[in-house]
Amino acid sequence: MISCSCMAYSTIERGSQFTADYRIYICDKNSRPISPLHDIPLFHNVSKKIFNMIVEIPRWTNAKMEISREEELNPIKQDVKNGKPRFVANCFPHHGYIWNYGALPQTWENPEHIDKNTDAKGDNDPIDVLEIGYRVAKCGEIVQVKIVGTIAVIDESETDWKLIAININDPLASVVNDIEDVEKHFPGLLKATVEWFKIYKIPDGKPANKFAFNEEAKPATFALNVVEEVHKFWRQLVNGETDNHEISLTNTTLMKDSFNISNDQANNIINKAPALGPCQPVESIVDKWHFIHQNRLF
Repeated sequence: MISCSCMAYSTIERGSQFTADYRIYICDKNSRPISPLHDIPLFHNVSKKIFNMIVEIPRWTNAKMEISREEELNPIKQDVKNGKPRFVANCFPHHGYIWNYGALPQTWENPEHIDKNTDAKGDNDPIDVLEIGYRVAKCGEIVQVKIVGTIAVIDESETDWKLIAININDPLASVVNDIEDVEKHFPGLLKATVEWFKIYKIPDGKPANKFAFNEEAKPATFALNVVEEVHKFWRQLVNGETDNHEISLTNTTLMKDSFNISNDQANNIINKAPALGPCQPVESIVDKWHFIHQNRLF
């Protein structure tokens, strides 16, 4: 078991890193297995609007780690493409992800809902978070953040909100409260963020992503309204008010009769996963730098 910096949570690894069977399960302070999607509260502090963020991908890394929607307890796993673990391409001058990338628990972008701001449906995922503080987090870590803005990526005709947030323990957290503060204290990061999302799939043969709002970031108040909406959609999901879209609702704390399981049952799920093995080598092509000009690959 690997402890997270947030003492309330810890992680259990199964399988071998950089393979299709690698999983990271989350446990609470009592070492009880939980679902990061359902059991971790959205808010760390409601009155101060401080949120819990699940880190899926640490800054500068390429492995496309994500919360598994379909599996019981929703462990973090590496996405698979063409039968192989997926790594995101390095698009010059960026190396891997340029923020700590993750999601807010207890949120869901409803694929049946057409967003009035983007005129596109949700992507069936928890809402994404880009944490911009200086510290490189760990996969599976739960960090406390405040939200300072958002951009709206239109990814394959789906709304894919990207919340911009900062770790509350970052030295700049006290002076970064809204989107204009990001440009002031992190000059160039918003522009780089839009560029990153626009081009990162081009090496895979896909077109450049598009954005709502003419590629402009929206302020904190707007972003918080988006969070409120996707939290509402999550409540409808776990209450059975909408189709579950193959999302596992298994949890250990919500006390929903149909989906709540005991600690022993949760441990059995983890114990059925392959034992932790050695990290597997990564193909050298993962380190390749791709040069893109006017949305064309060179």
